[in-house]
This record gives sequence, C-alpha cells and structure tokens, in this order.
Amino acid sequence: MRPLFVSLFIILNYNNIFSQGCCSGGSGSPIAGGTSQGVLLDRQMELAANYQYFGTNKAFSKDHDTLSTIDKLSSNYLYFRLAYGITKDLTMSVETGYYLNKTQIGLNARDTITSSGIGDLILFPRYDIYNHTEETKRTEITLGLGYKIPLGKHDDSTVIGTTYQGKKIYTTSPPTVQPTNGSQDIIFYAFLFRGYPLKNFRLFANGLYVRKGWNSLGQKFGDYASVGLFVGKTFFKKLGVTAQVKGEWIGMMKADKNVDMVALYNIYVESTGGKKVFFVPQISFTQKAFTIYALSEIPLYQYLNGNQIGSQYQFTAGLSYRFNTYKAGK
Repeated sequence: MRPLFVSLFIILNYNNIFSQGCCSGGSGSPIAGGTSQGVLLDRQMELAANYQYFGTNKAFSKDHDTLSTIDKLSSNYLYFRLAYGITKDLTMSVETGYYLNKTQIGLNARDTITSSGIGDLILFPRYDIYNHTEETKRTEITLGLGYKIPLGKHDDSTVIGTTYQGKKIYTTSPPTVQPTNGSQDIIFYAFLFRGYPLKNFRLFANGLYVRKGWNSLGQKFGDYASVGLFVGKTFFKKLGVTAQVKGEWIGMMKADKNVDMVALYNIYVESTGGKKVFFVPQISFTQKAFTIYALSEIPLYQYLNGNQIGSQYQFTAGLSYRFNTYKAGK
C-alpha cells in the first residue's frame, strides 16, 4: 500500500491564491502548499481537509525590509480534496477551498478591507509513469496536468465614501482580499519519490508550474513556479517527520492595453512578482486509514520587485482518510 505521506506533505497553500497585486502577500500556488502528491491504489478513495492561517505585516523592496503600507494582511482558509484511484497508475482529484476571511488592515487600523467566500475548483489528474519496487528501495515518478476554474469573486468592491446625496461610493477591492484571481489556469506537475522501506526513510521532490490566464478585469497575474526538495523519516511506525526546502518564482502581472491598473485598481505592475525560499518542517501521525498532519512555512529569503508585502507566518493543519471502494478478492 502506498504510504499516506506521499500525498500529505505540503497540503495547502491552495489557498494562497494571495494574488500578487501591489502586495505579493504570499504564495501564488493554487494547490494547497504546492501539494506533493503521487497516485492512489486502484479504486482507492481519499478524503482530505485542512485549515490554513496566513498572516504578515512585513514589506520588502527587493530583498530588503522596507516600511509597510498596511498594519496586517491575513487569511483563514479551509481546503478540501476528493481523490479516486481510477487505476493503479491514474488518480483523479477534485479540490476546492473556502476563505473564512481575507483581511487587509490599513495603517493605524484604518481602512480595513475584508472578504470571504469560495475560491477555485481544481480538476487534477495524475499519472504514475514509473513505479519500481525492490527489496530495499522504491522509486516512483508521477506527472500531473490540472485545470483551475474560478468559482468565487475576483471583482468584489469596498465602500470608500458617500456622495452629497448620501449614495455610497465603491471601488474594486485589492487582489490581496479577493477570494480568487478570476482566471482559468493550467497546472503542470511532476513528482519524484525514492523510499527506503527497511529504514523508514524517504527522499522526494516535486515541481509545479501554473500558467495563468486573463480575468474579466483585463488582468493577467504572473505565472507561478515552485520546486520542493524533501527528506523524511518514520518513527514508531506511525510518526512521520519531514523537512522541506521550497523555492518559488512568481512572474509580474500584465494588463490589457486599455486597462489603467493604477487609476482603476491602484496596482503598480512593477511592484508584482518575485522569488522566495522557504524551510517547511512537517509532522504527521497515522492511525490505520487516518492521518493528521501539521506544517509551517518559514521564509528564508525573499526578493520582491518594487515594494510589496512579503510572507511572514503560515501554518497548516489537516486530516486525511483513505479507504478502498471494493472488498478484497473482488
């Protein structure tokens, strides 16, 4: 049976589609944590859910700290995944998430902007192109091609004042507090695993590239790429400990030639995109078909174009349950 840790480690940032407008505010990955996933067994099903907290008040100009234009940017996010092993080599998953809140607090606690709601729907098939097991080691290579469909709002508005007649004046909220960026995206994914079962030790890596589309506001958020390197070991047959180093790249935003990003949305495209490196400690505990897990993303290095809000605190905790949909022998 393929061990649970193969698909658990680094489950969300999916949320973090913390869109990188004038503030990057976090990862641009639409998959929970850059999810490290292999495939399920034939006709096996997985139900997974997690909670993620993200918070920051740090601002960067390139790789240097700078004065922040806000007091805090934060979110509380719930992520859900349903996956099914169509064959022993092909797994299909459907993933989505809901923001309990995405909040931006202005300087001195003024101009607080908040939103909530459903994010995106991800259809994510993965195929095991190579799987070889020997007495002392197992090697697996998995490729995936996903499609992200926005379900939530990307053009929600905030009241900024009233007219003399008492009518409210609205402006489009910043991307950092929208539940989705509003584009349909293509996801390319690769996963390489090498396990040593006799030593309860494993090494694995994943790569993710998200090709962003255009949304209805004439905006194209920067493409996203990440590479993760993992090392993990199991203790007492149930306790898993893993360490990861993850590198991220986020491209700069683009705008339609007829869209004035500054006048309409207060977005300076030169202050979008950048590079980050994280250390991600993870722990999991497995009891039969259930696994609980927790992880935290700790930023080691950030280089952000222009002036942006960077990453600071991120914590994820969740639960996964796997079961066979058929009886043995059938």
